Amino acid sequence: MIRVRPVVAALAAAALAACSSAPVHYYTLVPAPDTAPAAGGVPPASFQFQLLPVGVPAQDDVPQLVVRQGGQAVDLLDGERWIAPLADEVRSALSADLSRRLHAQDISGGLSVDGKPVLRIKVDVNRFDSSPGNYALLEATWTIRPLKGEAVLTCSSRINENVGAGYPGLVAGHQQALGELAEQIASVAPSLAAGSVPACPVR
Repeated sequence: MIRVRPVVAALAAAALAACSSAPVHYYTLVPAPDTAPAAGGVPPASFQFQLLPVGVPAQDDVPQLVVRQGGQAVDLLDGERWIAPLADEVRSALSADLSRRLHAQDISGGLSVDGKPVLRIKVDVNRFDSSPGNYALLEATWTIRPLKGEAVLTCSSRINENVGAGYPGLVAGHQQALGELAEQIASVAPSLAAGSVPACPVR
């Protein structure tokens, strides 16, 4: 019978315990619910919207946070992960932000309510760059069109947010960037719903 030395066995057990106990942190891009009282006298929008599935870059479409290290190197952080696929996280965050800013309902996957006109919104994220302690960069192309009518608007946005230290600060920066993107979309959506084609927002 081969006997393992007690010291070697103890070191092996410690190494296995360290590996198995490494914590995994999960993050979401969906903003926390607004618990402040709703502003009185704000009527719901005269239209609804349908936010289509969001496209994200293939290199970022993984469970782990992908962060830049220098100019070309990137790291996949096994201990820092999205709670849902990144495309779903981005779409859910935009849907929540747009609903709040427009006072309108996202009816994706459902039917129009009360016969209100529907705006179809398509967002494709072209860049989703993350540099902890430095920036959260979002570049996106988006299109808005009424389901009925000929009006259509296609715009591009580039949003760069400074972020604090740590991964929670990085995720908060991406939340802010998505909030700014939602604000840009919301600034022109009512005109599209009314049948006119405004200029793309300039930020």
